[in-house]
Amino acid sequence: MTIKTRFAPSPTGSLHIGGVRTALYSWLHARHNNGSFVLRIEDTDLERSTDEATDIILKCMDWLGLDYDEGPYYQTQRSKRYQDVIEELLETDNAYYCYCTKDEVENMRKEAMKRGEKPKYNGYWRNKKRIPKSTEKPVVRFKNPLDGEVVLDDLVQGKVVFNNEELDDLIIARADGSATYNLSVIVDDMDMKITDVIRGDDHLNNTPRQINILKSLKANIPNYAHIPMILDSDGKKLSKRNSNASILTYRDEGYIPEALLNYLIRLGWSKGDQEIFSIKEMISDFDIKKVNKSSSSLNIKKLRWLNQQYMKDINISKAVKFLTEFFDMKNVSIKDGPSLEELIEFQKDRVHTLTELAEKSVFFYSDFDEYDNKLAAKHLIAEVLEPMSKFCQSLEELNDWESIKIKNIFESTINQYEIDFGMLAQPVRVAITGTGISPSIDQTLYLLGKAKSLVRLHRAIDHIKNNTAS
Repeated sequence: MTIKTRFAPSPTGSLHIGGVRTALYSWLHARHNNGSFVLRIEDTDLERSTDEATDIILKCMDWLGLDYDEGPYYQTQRSKRYQDVIEELLETDNAYYCYCTKDEVENMRKEAMKRGEKPKYNGYWRNKKRIPKSTEKPVVRFKNPLDGEVVLDDLVQGKVVFNNEELDDLIIARADGSATYNLSVIVDDMDMKITDVIRGDDHLNNTPRQINILKSLKANIPNYAHIPMILDSDGKKLSKRNSNASILTYRDEGYIPEALLNYLIRLGWSKGDQEIFSIKEMISDFDIKKVNKSSSSLNIKKLRWLNQQYMKDINISKAVKFLTEFFDMKNVSIKDGPSLEELIEFQKDRVHTLTELAEKSVFFYSDFDEYDNKLAAKHLIAEVLEPMSKFCQSLEELNDWESIKIKNIFESTINQYEIDFGMLAQPVRVAITGTGISPSIDQTLYLLGKAKSLVRLHRAIDHIKNNTAS
C-alpha cells in the first residue's frame, strides 16, 4: 500500500514552528517511503481564518521547499460533503439530534464530578428519535460506543488504550449545521485516502473518537503518530504569541530554510551524533518510529550555530535575491559598491544569518553620518594621527588597489611607527565603518574601493585634528 500523509494547518495566524516540524515529519515520512504528501487548509473557523494567513502558509511551504503532491484542498469548499456524512450517520443511527442548552450540559458535567465521575454529557437525547422542527436548531452528536475500548498502536507513543465509557458523545454538527473539526478531519482523511496521520500529541485525546466515527462509516483506519510539543527555553509550551514561534520570524531574519529544516528534524529525532543533514540524507534516514516521546526545547543559539554552518555554502543566487530585497527595503543603493556576489563571498564565513550579513555590509554602499561616540573617543585620538596620515598617504600613492598590497602598506606602517596592530587597525575600522567591527582591514578596504576608503580616512583624520585643536 502506498503511504500517503498530509499537513493540515488552520489559517488563523502565522504558521507556527511546531506546525512546520509536523509538516516536515509528514513530508519526510512520505518521501522516505516513496509515498505522497497532501496539503489541506482547515479553514472552517470562519471568524478567525483569513486569506492573508492562508497566503502565508503557501509561501512558507514554498520557501521551505516542502512540495506537496496534492492540494491545497480547502475545507470550506467541502461543506456539502460533510453534510452528506452527517446525514448518513443520522440515518444509520450512529448520530442523533441533541436539544440540550449549554447550561444544561454544564450542569450534567457538574453532577458527574460530584459523583466522582469524569465530567461529560450524559447522553440524555441519545435514544430519543425526535426530528427537529423548522424553528429548532439542535446540534448533532455522534453515538460513541458505550463499552469496549479503542486500542491505538501509535507510531511514536506506542500502545495507548482508551475506554469507550470515558468518552462522551461529541458534537459533530453545530447548531448552524456546520461540521465540527472532529467530523471534517476524518471525512477528509477518509476521502483523501490518508494512510498515516502525523500530528501533535495535543490531538491524542481526539483520536479514539475519530477512530470510532471512521469505524461507523466502515472506513479504513489510518496509522497515527502523535509527536510531542516544542517547548520554549523555560520548558513551557511554545505560545503562538512568542515571536520565536512564527516561521516568518526566521525567514525575515535571514535563516536558510535548509538549516531550519535540519534543526527541526533533530528537535525530537536523531541519528547518532550527526548534526548536519542534507535534504537527501533526511529523506534517506528519517524513521517516524524513532521520534522521541518526550518534548524538546527550542534553542535559538543552537539554531544560529547550525545556520552559520549553512552560510558557508550558501546558494549565492538566493543570497543575492535576499540582499537585494533587504537593501531596497532600507533604501540603500547598491550601484556604487561591490557586486553582491563578491560581497557574499567576502562576508558569508563571518556571520550567522543573511540579515546579519546585510546589516554588517550597509557601510560598503551607504555612508554614515557620525561615528560611534565611545569608539571615536577611544580610537580617533592624537596618538594615531601621524600613523593614520602616513597610511592614508601610502594608499593614495597605490596604483593597483589589491588586498595584498593594502595589507603590505598596513604592516609597513605599524612597523615604521613601532605600534601594535590594534593601535592602527581599530582607528581605521572606526574611520571606514563608523563602528569598531569589520572583517580584515585589507579586505575591507579593497572591497570598499579606493575612492570611498580615502574619503573616509581623510574625514577621520580631520576629526582627530579638530578634536585635538579644541
